[in-house]
Amino acid sequence: MALPKVGSIGEYIREQRQQAKISLRQLAAAAGVSNPYLSQIERGLRKPSAEILNQIAKGLRISSQVLYVQAGLIEDHEPPSDVITAIREDPHITERQRQVLIDIYESFRKEGPAGDEQTSQNAHPRPASAPDDEQPLPPELLAALEPYAAGNGNGPVNQETKEG
Repeated sequence: MALPKVGSIGEYIREQRQQAKISLRQLAAAAGVSNPYLSQIERGLRKPSAEILNQIAKGLRISSQVLYVQAGLIEDHEPPSDVITAIREDPHITERQRQVLIDIYESFRKEGPAGDEQTSQNAHPRPASAPDDEQPLPPELLAALEPYAAGNGNGPVNQETKEG
């Protein structure tokens, strides 16, 4: 894999920041770097360290690995799946929602390929009282999904919403 030019990581960070509708100042504050330094990174005048990329990734709420690949610090051995590409390109969801969906998808992929038994279970879901033979979701994923767990997609559910 050819290493990208120094400016390409900055361009990528700027694109991600603009898609997330975050100002340069907001990202600089979230990442713990100065406005001028972040501006220089975005313009390709500075090459950020892995630690700074990690801080920027947290500020953007994206995977650090994605930034490391863009910066040429690591190689991307596997191209993103069509599912991940579709999630990243969907203009109707927020950056936070994108990251949660990608995390969920990747956690399912880590479990391994679906066999015939697993596929048939997915086609015919078991009742809530089914045995607990499935692996639980990681705690950080559960925490990220909590705001969406009780609702029907129309926002949080409270007692007034349930009764009314």
